[in-house]
Amino acid sequence: MTSPLSVRPGAVSAEGPDAGVAAHYGDPFREQRQLTEDVGVVDRSHRGVIAVPGTDRLSWLHSLTSQHLTALPPFSGTETLVLSPHGHVEHHLQVADDGGTTWLDVEPGTADDLTTYLQKMVFMMRVEPADVSADWAVLSVVGPNTPGAVDRLGAELPAETHRVAALPDGGLVRRTPWGADLLVPRAALESTVDRLAAPLAGVWAYEALRVADRRPRLGFETDHRTIVQEPEWIPAAVHLEKGCYRGQETVARVHNLGRPPRRMVLLHLDGVSEELPAQGTPITLGREGRAIGFVGTAVRHFELGHIALGLIKRSTPDDADLWTGGTRAAIDVR
Repeated sequence: MTSPLSVRPGAVSAEGPDAGVAAHYGDPFREQRQLTEDVGVVDRSHRGVIAVPGTDRLSWLHSLTSQHLTALPPFSGTETLVLSPHGHVEHHLQVADDGGTTWLDVEPGTADDLTTYLQKMVFMMRVEPADVSADWAVLSVVGPNTPGAVDRLGAELPAETHRVAALPDGGLVRRTPWGADLLVPRAALESTVDRLAAPLAGVWAYEALRVADRRPRLGFETDHRTIVQEPEWIPAAVHLEKGCYRGQETVARVHNLGRPPRRMVLLHLDGVSEELPAQGTPITLGREGRAIGFVGTAVRHFELGHIALGLIKRSTPDDADLWTGGTRAAIDVR
């Protein structure tokens, strides 16, 4: 569905997986700076939202996913993964619990498949998972002045990361390391943005900061073979001391051996070509060499220039001569 915020003045629509929201509102670099130095609002209402009410919701989700959820306190959140039987990443879930319902927001286009899987796994448990994307939407408030913007909604932003608070007019606010995620009624999307009284920024700005911060995104820095150690989803989304869940054997084996086959890296692109490599573009050793990985997300950053996240063979030297789509790339060694 198309967000009403994507037709506001200056908006340029995003394409591909982020279709339905604005890529930018006229000046992507200014929007990045706004999110870095002040505060801005990013429309992420194209994400899927799943509600899981019921007495057994946390213990049930605990048994199905990679995170320890049984002791999750009311009004707190985390992130977790659904893995295949062989330990490959299938779904990435942002979690917020309000004491009666666990809310999951997920990548665009994945809510239907995830809901179908969850509903098949209910058995005798007291849970009722449902896709509520048509009624609920996600907004991200980003920047050092996020508390002031949230205060204008009549709510106090929790001091601790991943803590959750109720919004006076319905919905939740969840503290993140870079600001806050809001879960609001879809019908109140525009009025919520107006009350926040912060400039809108498109998903291009949000993605540029995500790449610079080396945060993986499902379907971008992952493929059908990705295991949790490759994009470094431990410990953010994986608990290594919890009970059995689907795919745990692979997680434990690779953790104990310490040798995942690939690693995620930040790449600096030479910028000779204005065109960015598309997601999935092979990364090669030398211009005509063999492929050793692929590009996840490539962006134009307001300070770092052309950068990208890539998934490459773990054995690739940090000083390797890398190329992708006719562009030279260098690994940023942190």
